[in-house]
Amino acid sequence: MTSITDSLVLREQKKIIKSIVHNLFLIALSVVFIYPLVWMLMSCFKTNQEIFGTPMALPTNFDFSVFKQGWEGAGQYSYTVYFKNTFSIVLPVVGFTLLSSLFVAYGFARFNFKLKKTLFTLMIATMMLPNAVVLIPKYMFFNMLEWVDTYLPFTVPVLFGGGPFFIYMLIQFFRGVPRDLDEAATIDGCSSFGILFRVMVPLCKPALFSAGLFQFMWTWNDFMGPLIYINSVYKYPISLGLRMSLDMTTNIAWNQVLAMSLVSILPPTILFFLAQKYFVEGIATSGMKG
Repeated sequence: MTSITDSLVLREQKKIIKSIVHNLFLIALSVVFIYPLVWMLMSCFKTNQEIFGTPMALPTNFDFSVFKQGWEGAGQYSYTVYFKNTFSIVLPVVGFTLLSSLFVAYGFARFNFKLKKTLFTLMIATMMLPNAVVLIPKYMFFNMLEWVDTYLPFTVPVLFGGGPFFIYMLIQFFRGVPRDLDEAATIDGCSSFGILFRVMVPLCKPALFSAGLFQFMWTWNDFMGPLIYINSVYKYPISLGLRMSLDMTTNIAWNQVLAMSLVSILPPTILFFLAQKYFVEGIATSGMKG
């Protein structure tokens, strides 16, 4: 009896030790990932000499006016203009992506038509195509349409397809929805559009949240696209605004640049935490069903 009790105690001790080691590893890993953000926050209150001379030390003075000075910008335009321009690009792109991807994915998942497999294969093949390959042809095409220096190169293409990644993700989700629901809705008098908006859309909210969150972060952080298609400074998004602040003067106030960099990551960060539940659920269901 004693040996059994000792065995149970030993087993419980091993579980506790394993749990402690596991938690310590996760804490260490989280510190590695969080450290750059903490360093950025601390560097907002340092001078250039402190940033490069004592990067690991805490700031000597917490002066929040650096955020106001950084927001005013080093050029003609403040970051109010850059944030407004960024939202002018991001919000239509996200909305059009969700709308077009929803329709295309619903068609592939629920309808049979000629060349369906061929078109689906071509769509998937575009995911393997590097963006650098189509960069010059796209620029020439948009330049011919006189869309350069406008936001149309970002908003119009996603209105007619959204993106193969999001379409494929929604297709996987739709395939996991039983067709019995379609038949029941048809008996109740729903058309194809009625089935989509009354049955499918409420069920695929997690997948739509995931697609919208992905597209929001990718468009918000996009640097190459605006750099190529936007020429006017007053149309710059936040990514180009931050880069331009490094070129306005030879004496760069790095604390202001870092302060605006910190502010620029707040919208996608806040959105991610607000939609985290739907994001995880959408990724899990889209990846496992089908």
